[in-house]
Amino acid sequence: MQVPSELRYTKEHEWIRLEGDVATIGLTDHAQESLGDIVYLGDLPEEGDDVEAEDVIGVVESVKATSDIYSPISGKVIEVNPDLGEAPETLNEDPYGEGWILRIEVSDPEEVRQLLSAADYRKLVEESK
Repeated sequence: MQVPSELRYTKEHEWIRLEGDVATIGLTDHAQESLGDIVYLGDLPEEGDDVEAEDVIGVVESVKATSDIYSPISGKVIEVNPDLGEAPETLNEDPYGEGWILRIEVSDPEEVRQLLSAADYRKLVEESK
């Protein structure tokens, strides 16, 4: 299981990469492994939409399950990954790279402090096994 140390994580298995005031969000390697082959990603917000931390921002469907995706942070959606509609399997193939889901202009950078470090996320996953 990959858990890049430069990212922050949620208990719901989303990751966030903060670059200035822009957060890139995706599903963790653990999440995609648990879901299995991802076949659909939908109900995503549109560019310009405001989202709040812990809001449902989409749904992912796999051959095993359907799961909500939650926003780790509040802000304005500035980009939605255009490739995932046609190729949702990218979430399985490259969860921390080309499999990013959306980018948000962060409205409250202090919210990042509430997220899990890589070490804390690893511990969470190990305890859930």
